[in-house]
Amino acid sequence: MKIFKIFFAVFMLASISFVGCKPKDSTVQKNITDKFSANPDCAGAIATVDDGVATLTGEVKDEMCKNTAETTAKNVKGVKSVVNNLTIAPPPSAPVTVSPDNNLNQGVIDATKDFPDVKATVQDGEITLTGSIKRSDLTKLMQSLNSLNPKKINNQLTIK
Repeated sequence: MKIFKIFFAVFMLASISFVGCKPKDSTVQKNITDKFSANPDCAGAIATVDDGVATLTGEVKDEMCKNTAETTAKNVKGVKSVVNNLTIAPPPSAPVTVSPDNNLNQGVIDATKDFPDVKATVQDGEITLTGSIKRSDLTKLMQSLNSLNPKKINNQLTIK
């Protein structure tokens, strides 16, 4: 019976010590955040930790960064598993280029040559249309002018 009591006491002490060694979620989360801050590939990644499970959220630049953040979090002491909910940022859109006035002038002359009643002027990347046009020709003219990439088309045409 005495051996049983000693064994039980040792077992309880070991259990308490083992539970006491488990890192707090807040400490684990801070350690992950520190590692993310030190690695530019983890920029945009945010970690929260609950019962040793790290959940990653935020937006990173590509798949490699997403995998790097997950691996980084997995390697932090106290992390049992990682839920990777990171998203990848869309690529930046190409800037819209506006044709310079001299190129635009030549394009407008070419586009309006088949429409003798249409007058067009170009200033600061904007095309201003005056005169008259048949309804059936308007779409063709506008498509042709839009392909020149003006800032704006001011349509003051009278439709016949």
